[in-house]
Amino acid sequence: MTNKQTVVIIGGGPAGLTAAWELIKDGGAERYDVTVLEATREFGGISRTVKHNGNRMDIGGHRFFSKDERIMDWWRDVLPLQGAPSYDDRKLGRHHDLEPGGPDPETTDAVMLKRHRVSRIYWNRHFFDYPISLSPNTLKAMGPKLTLQAGFSYLKSMVHKLPEDNLENFYINRFGRKLYSMFFEGYTEKLWGRHPSQISADWGAQRVKGLSVVEVLKNAFAKLLPKKQDASKVETSLIEEFWYPKLGPGQLWETVEERCEKAGVRVVTDANVVEVRQEGGHIVAVVYEDSEGNRVELPADEFISSMPVKDLVNALGEGAKDGDRPVPGDMTEIANGLPYRDFVTVGLLVKHLRLKNTTDIPTLGNPPIVPDCWIYVQDPGYKVGRIQVFNNWSPYLVKDVDDTVWIGLEYFCEEGDSFWSMSDEETTRFAIQELTRMRVINGPQDVIDSHRERVRKAYPAYFDTYDRMDELVEYLDSFGNLYCVGRNGQHRYNNMDHSMATAIEAVGNIKSGRTSKRNVWSVNTEKSYHEEK
Repeated sequence: MTNKQTVVIIGGGPAGLTAAWELIKDGGAERYDVTVLEATREFGGISRTVKHNGNRMDIGGHRFFSKDERIMDWWRDVLPLQGAPSYDDRKLGRHHDLEPGGPDPETTDAVMLKRHRVSRIYWNRHFFDYPISLSPNTLKAMGPKLTLQAGFSYLKSMVHKLPEDNLENFYINRFGRKLYSMFFEGYTEKLWGRHPSQISADWGAQRVKGLSVVEVLKNAFAKLLPKKQDASKVETSLIEEFWYPKLGPGQLWETVEERCEKAGVRVVTDANVVEVRQEGGHIVAVVYEDSEGNRVELPADEFISSMPVKDLVNALGEGAKDGDRPVPGDMTEIANGLPYRDFVTVGLLVKHLRLKNTTDIPTLGNPPIVPDCWIYVQDPGYKVGRIQVFNNWSPYLVKDVDDTVWIGLEYFCEEGDSFWSMSDEETTRFAIQELTRMRVINGPQDVIDSHRERVRKAYPAYFDTYDRMDELVEYLDSFGNLYCVGRNGQHRYNNMDHSMATAIEAVGNIKSGRTSKRNVWSVNTEKSYHEEK
């Protein structure tokens, strides 16, 4: 019998669990001995589902859509697409193309729903389409004076291009200074705690990709034409349908974790990696600490890390104390200077919303609720950044979907700051006051239940030592058997599909013996990937 290759995967989020399944599927257990170390007891990382009193919260909101067909097939394989209407679609007579022979979400949980995307911006007590569209609603909400100012400002930006050496200039080049100041400047500062002029344009290139006024116009005209749009040719930010697990994103990752274990993967929870040991330029073992404080050493042939780069480099430093190659001081400096943004989600269960559904999209509730998945609060007068309406993501996230509205308020902050350190009661009171001021609810009397969830290192940020990230990548790649994957593993604000793709590339390298890791790091950086499938 041949010796199996041992692989240790750090992290049980989308990247880590994708790597585990890619290694172990199709008889991979014959070749690979795989262990996943997860620091918590939850799977899915930021893509987990939080359960509270019969209601479920999606941390951060996760649309399952990708231009990478491998990823779409992967998701469909884990949770098959619905073959019958969901509760709300059936009740409201809403149409989706159903999968022949697919499961019925009314009778089984293992199903992926098809959902309509509706997101809007709340600014100056008006709703605007998100992404910004040139609809009659937008023009009416802005009024003729603002519309003209925005139009001339945009024309000026087409002629006079600014150097794209920061995020502010990136946005102004695409939308003009007026629209930038209305819809991007305050929100970006709220999200990152820094003015856009201090943030690398890389962030915009990854998240906004080809979106611009020109794309918005093209998309608007395309909708007027009778021919069906090819989703692969539409910018990701403009996609209007997405898939969604019946019980939230965590359901998908819990299913993947169960599959992995059944196929032979060893999964260890409460396993916090504190040391990474190396010899002769290779990683030889990791040391993790369990919930009792016991330290366990785990040797392996290959290592896939989705833990934050900062923590990985510090763990290498700890492991090098007895090893032969201390971590260079400049690498430690870059790693420890990499910034993150943390966030707090406050779930509020309310009797009804004060906001009226003024659209022609039918919704549940009496009176019918607004149709939005997300409401972006661009208005700098409020601390809340986004409001999720969980009823619209999946009716099965809400215990009583007809008579209550379950919403999540997202607050961007830093671990340890004054907002992060508030008690549950203080945070909830603050959230209720903001919603009341915004006229989203009438007041505290409408709130039935609440839950506060804090999320560490949710968003890798693109400032401080980020501009020296290439040096750190070169150093980490010098360990031939170490692969950095996922959002925190690469310190890159990836969507879930990109995080999964980094893991698929890393496993491909392990299987083929490929030494260059350029393919792992280049996911979500190549322009061609953004623009078409």
